[in-house]
Amino acid sequence: MSTRAFAEHLGVALRTVAHDLGVASASADLSRAGLFPVVVFSGGNSPTTAARFPRGEAVHYREHALDLGVPDEAILLETRAGNTGQNVTLFREVLRASGVEVESLLLISKPYMERRSYATCRHLWPEVEVVCASEPLEFDDYIESIGDEKLVVDMLVGDLQRIIEYPKLGFAIEQEVPGDVHDAYERLLCSGFDSRLINS
Repeated sequence: MSTRAFAEHLGVALRTVAHDLGVASASADLSRAGLFPVVVFSGGNSPTTAARFPRGEAVHYREHALDLGVPDEAILLETRAGNTGQNVTLFREVLRASGVEVESLLLISKPYMERRSYATCRHLWPEVEVVCASEPLEFDDYIESIGDEKLVVDMLVGDLQRIIEYPKLGFAIEQEVPGDVHDAYERLLCSGFDSRLINS
Protein backbone atom coordinates (compact mmCIF):
# COMPACT_ATOMS: atom_id res chain seq x y z
CA MET A 1 0.00 0.00 0.00
CA SER A 2 1.44 3.40 -0.92
CA THR A 3 2.36 5.76 1.88
CA ARG A 4 -0.24 8.27 0.67
CA ALA A 5 -3.06 5.88 -0.15
CA PHE A 6 -6.52 7.41 -0.21
CA ALA A 7 -9.62 5.55 0.84
CA GLU A 8 -12.76 7.60 0.26
CA HIS A 9 -14.68 4.80 1.93
CA LEU A 10 -13.13 2.49 4.49
CA GLY A 11 -14.40 -0.71 6.05
CA VAL A 12 -13.54 -1.27 9.69
CA ALA A 13 -14.34 -4.50 11.48
CA LEU A 14 -14.45 -3.85 15.20
CA ARG A 15 -13.54 -6.05 18.14
CA THR A 16 -16.94 -6.97 19.49
CA VAL A 17 -16.29 -9.69 22.05
CA ALA A 18 -17.47 -11.94 19.27
CA HIS A 19 -17.80 -15.65 19.75
CA ASP A 20 -17.82 -16.39 16.01
CA LEU A 21 -16.41 -15.11 12.72
CA GLY A 22 -19.59 -13.34 11.55
CA VAL A 23 -17.99 -9.89 11.67
CA ALA A 24 -15.09 -11.09 9.51
CA SER A 25 -17.46 -12.82 7.08
CA ALA A 26 -19.61 -9.70 6.70
CA SER A 27 -16.49 -7.58 6.20
CA ALA A 28 -15.19 -9.94 3.53
CA ASP A 29 -18.54 -9.97 1.71
CA LEU A 30 -18.73 -6.17 1.65
CA SER A 31 -15.09 -5.83 0.63
CA ARG A 32 -15.49 -8.29 -2.25
CA ALA A 33 -18.63 -6.40 -3.32
CA GLY A 34 -16.44 -3.31 -3.78
CA LEU A 35 -17.89 -1.16 -1.00
CA PHE A 36 -14.43 -0.14 0.22
CA PRO A 37 -10.82 -0.59 -0.92
CA VAL A 38 -9.30 -1.08 2.56
CA VAL A 39 -10.53 -3.02 5.57
CA VAL A 40 -9.10 -2.64 9.07
CA PHE A 41 -9.59 -5.51 11.48
CA SER A 42 -9.39 -4.00 14.94
CA GLY A 43 -9.26 -5.67 18.33
CA GLY A 44 -7.32 -7.66 20.84
CA ASN A 45 -8.97 -10.15 23.10
CA SER A 46 -11.13 -10.54 26.17
CA PRO A 47 -11.52 -13.25 28.80
CA THR A 48 -14.65 -14.51 27.05
CA THR A 49 -12.99 -14.89 23.62
CA ALA A 50 -9.42 -15.95 24.49
CA ALA A 51 -10.16 -19.66 24.09
CA ARG A 52 -11.88 -19.13 20.72
CA PHE A 53 -9.40 -16.56 19.37
CA PRO A 54 -6.13 -17.11 21.26
CA ARG A 55 -4.12 -14.70 19.08
CA GLY A 56 -6.73 -11.94 19.32
CA GLU A 57 -9.91 -11.26 17.39
CA ALA A 58 -8.38 -9.06 14.68
CA VAL A 59 -5.76 -11.68 13.78
CA HIS A 60 -8.38 -14.41 13.41
CA TYR A 61 -10.70 -12.05 11.48
CA ARG A 62 -7.88 -11.27 9.04
CA GLU A 63 -7.12 -14.96 8.47
CA HIS A 64 -10.79 -15.70 7.85
CA ALA A 65 -11.10 -12.78 5.41
CA LEU A 66 -8.03 -14.02 3.51
CA ASP A 67 -9.64 -17.48 3.29
CA LEU A 68 -12.74 -15.77 1.84
CA GLY A 69 -10.75 -14.02 -0.88
CA VAL A 70 -9.97 -10.57 0.50
CA PRO A 71 -6.49 -9.65 -0.80
CA ASP A 72 -3.80 -9.28 1.84
CA GLU A 73 -2.83 -5.83 0.52
CA ALA A 74 -6.39 -4.58 1.23
CA ILE A 75 -6.17 -5.45 4.94
CA LEU A 76 -4.75 -3.43 7.82
CA LEU A 77 -4.53 -4.83 11.33
CA GLU A 78 -4.92 -3.30 14.80
CA THR A 79 -4.46 -5.84 17.58
CA ARG A 80 -4.49 -3.93 20.89
CA ALA A 81 -8.02 -2.52 21.33
CA GLY A 82 -9.90 -3.78 24.35
CA ASN A 83 -13.08 -1.71 23.92
CA THR A 84 -14.94 0.25 21.26
CA GLY A 85 -13.32 3.58 22.12
CA GLN A 86 -9.89 1.99 21.81
CA ASN A 87 -10.95 0.47 18.49
CA VAL A 88 -11.58 3.92 17.05
CA THR A 89 -8.51 5.58 18.57
CA LEU A 90 -6.13 2.79 17.62
CA PHE A 91 -7.41 2.07 14.12
CA ARG A 92 -7.05 5.80 13.40
CA GLU A 93 -3.39 5.49 14.38
CA VAL A 94 -2.96 2.49 12.05
CA LEU A 95 -4.57 4.42 9.20
CA ARG A 96 -2.43 7.50 9.83
CA ALA A 97 0.75 5.40 9.95
CA SER A 98 -0.25 3.71 6.67
CA GLY A 99 -0.97 7.02 4.95
CA VAL A 100 -4.64 6.20 4.41
CA GLU A 101 -6.87 9.28 4.34
CA VAL A 102 -10.52 8.68 5.15
CA GLU A 103 -13.74 10.55 4.40
CA SER A 104 -16.21 7.85 5.43
CA LEU A 105 -16.25 4.65 7.44
CA LEU A 106 -18.40 1.56 7.25
CA LEU A 107 -18.16 0.11 10.75
CA ILE A 108 -18.90 -3.60 10.84
CA SER A 109 -19.81 -5.13 14.20
CA LYS A 110 -22.18 -7.61 15.75
CA PRO A 111 -25.82 -6.66 15.07
CA TYR A 112 -26.55 -5.46 18.61
CA MET A 113 -23.48 -3.17 18.61
CA GLU A 114 -24.22 -1.03 15.56
CA ARG A 115 -25.73 1.94 17.42
CA ARG A 116 -23.04 2.00 20.10
CA SER A 117 -20.26 1.67 17.52
CA TYR A 118 -21.78 4.60 15.62
CA ALA A 119 -22.15 6.75 18.75
CA THR A 120 -18.59 6.05 19.87
CA CYS A 121 -17.05 6.77 16.48
CA ARG A 122 -19.08 9.98 16.00
CA HIS A 123 -17.84 11.16 19.41
CA LEU A 124 -14.17 10.33 18.79
CA TRP A 125 -13.95 11.07 15.05
CA PRO A 126 -16.75 13.55 14.24
CA GLU A 127 -15.26 14.73 10.96
CA VAL A 128 -15.82 11.45 9.10
CA GLU A 129 -19.11 10.10 7.82
CA VAL A 130 -20.04 6.90 9.66
CA VAL A 131 -22.36 4.12 8.53
CA CYS A 132 -22.76 0.82 10.37
CA ALA A 133 -23.38 -2.70 9.14
CA SER A 134 -23.41 -6.22 10.51
CA GLU A 135 -23.87 -9.77 9.38
CA PRO A 136 -27.46 -10.09 8.09
CA LEU A 137 -29.00 -12.45 10.64
CA GLU A 138 -32.51 -12.87 11.95
CA PHE A 139 -32.74 -12.71 15.75
CA ASP A 140 -33.47 -16.43 16.12
CA ASP A 141 -30.53 -17.28 13.84
CA TYR A 142 -28.25 -15.06 15.90
CA ILE A 143 -29.33 -16.79 19.12
CA GLU A 144 -28.68 -20.15 17.47
CA SER A 145 -25.22 -19.03 16.31
CA ILE A 146 -24.27 -18.07 19.88
CA GLY A 147 -26.01 -21.06 21.45
CA ASP A 148 -27.14 -19.26 24.61
CA GLU A 149 -30.42 -17.34 24.57
CA LYS A 150 -29.93 -15.67 27.95
CA LEU A 151 -26.43 -14.52 27.04
CA VAL A 152 -27.73 -12.89 23.85
CA VAL A 153 -30.47 -11.01 25.72
CA ASP A 154 -27.95 -10.05 28.43
CA MET A 155 -25.68 -8.64 25.69
CA LEU A 156 -28.57 -6.65 24.18
CA VAL A 157 -29.52 -5.23 27.58
CA GLY A 158 -25.88 -4.41 28.37
CA ASP A 159 -25.36 -2.65 25.07
CA LEU A 160 -28.53 -0.58 25.49
CA GLN A 161 -27.35 0.42 28.96
CA ARG A 162 -24.11 1.63 27.37
CA ILE A 163 -26.03 3.61 24.73
CA ILE A 164 -27.89 5.32 27.59
CA GLU A 165 -24.96 5.80 30.01
CA TYR A 166 -21.87 6.34 27.85
CA PRO A 167 -22.81 9.86 26.67
CA LYS A 168 -22.99 10.94 30.34
CA LEU A 169 -19.47 9.57 30.83
CA GLY A 170 -18.10 11.30 27.72
CA PHE A 171 -17.59 8.08 25.74
CA ALA A 172 -20.20 8.54 22.97
CA ILE A 173 -22.71 10.91 21.44
CA GLU A 174 -26.23 10.88 22.83
CA GLN A 175 -28.90 8.98 20.93
CA GLU A 176 -32.62 9.00 21.51
CA VAL A 177 -33.98 5.82 23.07
CA PRO A 178 -37.72 5.51 22.35
CA GLY A 179 -39.97 5.14 25.38
CA ASP A 180 -41.16 1.65 24.48
CA VAL A 181 -37.55 0.48 24.08
CA HIS A 182 -36.63 1.95 27.46
CA ASP A 183 -39.67 0.27 29.04
CA ALA A 184 -38.66 -3.10 27.55
CA TYR A 185 -35.11 -2.56 28.84
CA GLU A 186 -36.43 -1.98 32.38
CA ARG A 187 -38.62 -5.11 32.19
CA LEU A 188 -35.67 -7.22 31.02
CA LEU A 189 -33.52 -5.87 33.87
CA CYS A 190 -36.24 -6.78 36.37
CA SER A 191 -36.36 -10.27 34.83
CA GLY A 192 -32.67 -10.86 35.55
CA PHE A 193 -31.01 -10.14 32.19
CA ASP A 194 -28.16 -8.27 33.81
CA SER A 195 -24.87 -10.18 33.45
CA ARG A 196 -23.44 -7.69 30.92
CA LEU A 197 -24.15 -4.45 32.79
CA ILE A 198 -21.60 -1.80 33.65
CA ASN A 199 -21.55 -0.11 37.04
CA SER A 200 -23.06 3.33 36.41
